[in-house]
Amino acid sequence: MAEELLSFRAFQGSCPAGYGYGGELRGLREREFPRLRGITYLDHAGSTLFPESLLKAFTDDLRNNVYGNPHSQNISSKLTYDTIEHVRYRILQHFHTTSEDYTVIFTSGCTAALKLVAEVFPWVPEGTEQLSSRFCYLTDSHTSVVGMRGITASMNVLSVPVKPKDKLLLEKDWLPDEEQNCTTPHLFSYPAQSNFSGTKYPLSWIQDIKSGKLCPVKIPGKWFVLLDAASYVSSSPLDLGVHQADFIPISFYKIFGFPTGLGALLVNNRIAPLLRKTYFGGGTAAAYLAGEDFYFPKKSIAERFEDGTVSFLDIIALKHGFDILEKLTGGMEKIKQHTFALAHYTYTVLSTLKYANGAPVVRLYNDTDFSNPDVQGPIINFNVLDESGEVIGFSQVEKMASLYNIHVRTGCFCNTGACQMHLGISDEDIQKNLQAGHVCGDDIDLIDGRPTGSVRISFGYMSSFEDAQTFLKFIIATRFSKSDTGIPFQSSATQLTTEPAPDDHSYFNSTDKLSPRMHITDRKHRNNPSRTERTVGWQPPESESESIRAALSEVAVPKIKRGGKPITVTNIYLYPIKSCSAFEVTEWPVGNRGLLYDRNWMVVNQNGVCITQKQEPKLCLINPSIDLKQKIMVIQAEGMDPISVSLEENIGKEAVIFESKVCSHRVKTYDCGERTAGWFSTFLGRPCRLIRQSPDRKNDTQHKNTKGLTCATSISLSLVNEAQYLLINAASILQLKEHVSPRLKEPLEIEELIRRFRANIVISAPESFEEEEWAEISIGSLQFQVVGPCTRCQVICIDQQSGERNKEFLQSLSAARGKKTNFGIYLMNQPLCSSFPDILSVGSEVLPMLKENTEIQHPTFNEEKCSG
Repeated sequence: MAEELLSFRAFQGSCPAGYGYGGELRGLREREFPRLRGITYLDHAGSTLFPESLLKAFTDDLRNNVYGNPHSQNISSKLTYDTIEHVRYRILQHFHTTSEDYTVIFTSGCTAALKLVAEVFPWVPEGTEQLSSRFCYLTDSHTSVVGMRGITASMNVLSVPVKPKDKLLLEKDWLPDEEQNCTTPHLFSYPAQSNFSGTKYPLSWIQDIKSGKLCPVKIPGKWFVLLDAASYVSSSPLDLGVHQADFIPISFYKIFGFPTGLGALLVNNRIAPLLRKTYFGGGTAAAYLAGEDFYFPKKSIAERFEDGTVSFLDIIALKHGFDILEKLTGGMEKIKQHTFALAHYTYTVLSTLKYANGAPVVRLYNDTDFSNPDVQGPIINFNVLDESGEVIGFSQVEKMASLYNIHVRTGCFCNTGACQMHLGISDEDIQKNLQAGHVCGDDIDLIDGRPTGSVRISFGYMSSFEDAQTFLKFIIATRFSKSDTGIPFQSSATQLTTEPAPDDHSYFNSTDKLSPRMHITDRKHRNNPSRTERTVGWQPPESESESIRAALSEVAVPKIKRGGKPITVTNIYLYPIKSCSAFEVTEWPVGNRGLLYDRNWMVVNQNGVCITQKQEPKLCLINPSIDLKQKIMVIQAEGMDPISVSLEENIGKEAVIFESKVCSHRVKTYDCGERTAGWFSTFLGRPCRLIRQSPDRKNDTQHKNTKGLTCATSISLSLVNEAQYLLINAASILQLKEHVSPRLKEPLEIEELIRRFRANIVISAPESFEEEEWAEISIGSLQFQVVGPCTRCQVICIDQQSGERNKEFLQSLSAARGKKTNFGIYLMNQPLCSSFPDILSVGSEVLPMLKENTEIQHPTFNEEKCSG
C-alpha cells in the first residue's frame, strides 16, 4: 500500500545510515528554520537556505565591530584586512588544505571565477611556432563552464567538448616518446557533481589527467584541471589535500544560503606564477604610472587578482557560516550521508510507482542506481508521465507543486549538454525549438509533444523525511484519484501499483478530456446585480461619435462564423487594483490600455515588488469601485473604514516617478501616499504601499503573434501580465463545472467559478472552447485581435469571496484539458484615433473570425507566470 510505502518506518527500513544527525534534526528545523513551516523546499541545488543563527551571529558581529575599507591603514581597516585573511585560512581548512598549496581569490560567484580562469590561463594560440593549447570540457557542465569557450575563441584557442560516455584516452596507447616532453598548457574542466542529475564524476581523474595517465584528446602537452565544485561542495566534503585540482571555483550561497553574490576561486600555487593578467584594478598594483605604460603587481596572488575592494562584509559572514554549519550538523560528511539517505529513498519510491498497465509514473534521468553516496549526490531529475507514457510538461508539474507549497526547479538548469543527453534532444532540435520561440528559462515545456526540459528536486542539510514524504504524496495525489466514485468521464478503474503490492488509488484516463465541442444546456448563469454598475456621467460628443463610426466603416469586416446562435457579452469586469476584487459593470469606456482604469493601481511590498494573490490571497477581499461622476475610486474591506483615491492623475513636482516590473514588463509608477499605504498595511498585516501607473507609459506589445490594426495610436498595456483583455466563455465554464463539482464537498456556483478566472469579458457562446478557434472578434464597434490562450496558475484555486485555497480547481482543469491549463483567451484592441474612448456593453453581439487552421493553437510567446 502507498500509505505503508510512504511511512517513516518504510523510510528507516530502506534508507542508508546517517539520517537526522543523531536525532537532532527536528530541533534544528524548529530553531533555525521556522520560516519553513508549511513549505517543502526542494531546490537546494539552486540555493540552500540560511539558518537564523547565521544571521544573528553576523549582525551581532557588525553591531559590535567597526569594519573599514581593507585598503586603508587605519584601525578599522586593519581589523577588516586581518579578518578577511582569517576567513581565507578558514576556507582552506574546510577543504583540508593550507595556504602553502592553495590561494583563495574572492569573486562575485562561481561564474566570475570561471571567467577569471579563462582570462588568465597561459593559453598558446593557434598560428605560433609552439603547439597550440586546447580547452576541453565535459558536456555535462554548467553554462558558465561552456561559456569559457567564448573567451578562448577570442584568443584563437580551440575548444573540444568531451561527452561523459567518451572514454578518456590512456596516454601510453598513442603518445610517441619524443612528444612526451611537450610543455604546451591545456585545460580540462569537469564538474565534481552534475547539477542536472547529481552524478559524481571520479575525483581520481584529477591526478590521472595531470600525471598524463589519462588524456581528454590526442595531443601532447601538459594538462591542468579545473574542477567545478559549486554543486558538489554544497553537500559533500572535498579534500584538496588528496585531490589537488589546479582551479576550484565555488559559490558560498550553495553551502550556507548566505551571503549571495560571493564566490571564490581556489588556485593551486604551483600554477599561479604562470597566470597572465592584463587589466589591473584598485588594490592590485604595487606600483604603476598614470602617464607611462608601467605597472608592477602586488606579490600576493590573491591581491593581484582581486580587482577593487572585495565584498568585505559578506566575506566576514563566511566565518560564521562555516562555524555554524559545523555546529549544527557535525560536518560535511554527515551532511553527505543525511542528504543521500533522503535522495535514495525518494528515488526508490519514484522508480517503483507504476500505473496498472505497468507504465511508470515518472521517467528518471540518472546515471547511477542511487546506491552509493560517493557516486551520487542528493539530486533527482525526472519528468512526470501519463498512463500512455506521454510526458506532462514541467511547467504544469511546477504549477501543481506550488499548490502544495512545494518548491522545485524546472527547465534545463543551465546545463544544456546534460539535458540533451538525458532527454534525447539533438543539436537540430535545440535550434528548431529556438525558432519556435523557446529560450532558456521560459515555461514552454513541450514542443510537438516532446519535452524541452525536466523537473529537478534536491535535498539540503536541513531537509527532512517529511519533505520527501510530502513530495511523494504530491506525485501520487496529482496522478491518481482516491476512488472511482465521483470522477467525471471515468472509462475504467485504473489502480496505482507499487511493486510488488497493489494500491487502491485510481487515475483519470487520458481519454477523459473536456471536448471542445460539448453543447451547453445549462443556461442558469445570470449577472449579479448587487455588484453591477453602469457607466455614470460620460458620453462622447455626437460629432466625435460619428467620426468613430466613420473610421470603423473603413475597416474591413472579418469573415465571421455563420449558422450558430448569436454570441453575446454577458458580463464585464474590471480590476482597478491588480489582484484585488473585481468591479462588475454593465457598460464601460474603453481606453487605449483596455477598460478604463483596469489595473491602473497595484499593491507593492516594502521593496517595491508587486504583491499578487499568489503571495497574499487576502487581496481578493479588497473591493475597489470606480465612480466616474465623482472621479474617485472607493476602496472597501471588511473591518476597515472605506478610503477613496482620486481618479485624477496627481503627478506634481513632488511626485516621485519610479520603475516597477509586472512579469516581464517595465512600468513607470508613482506612490499614492501614506494614508493609502497605512490602510493597505493594516488590512494585509504587512508593510505595503499602493502605487499607480504613470500616464506617460507607452509599452508597445512585443508578442510575435499580435497583429497591429491600422491606427496611428500605439498599443499600450496597463499593469496586466500579457494583454489588454481576458475573455472567457460561459459555455466553457459550465463544462468545467461538470468536471470539478463531483470532486468538491460543497455545491459550486457558476458565479463563483467565473470570478476565479478573473476575466474582463464573459460571453455566452453556443459551444464550449470554440473561442480557442478565433483569430479576431468584433464586439459592437470594437475590434479585437486574439493574442493566444491564457495559461492558468494557482490563482484560480483561490475563492474570490473568501480568500480560501482549494487545490482541486487547477488539478481538475489540468486533468480535464489534457495536461495543459489553458482557459480563456487574451485580446488586444487597437483603439481608434479618438480623444474619447468607446463603450463596451453587456448584451453586445460578438462576431468572431475563425483561424485559417481551426485546430487549437498555442502562443509562441512566454505563457503567463504571474497573477493579476
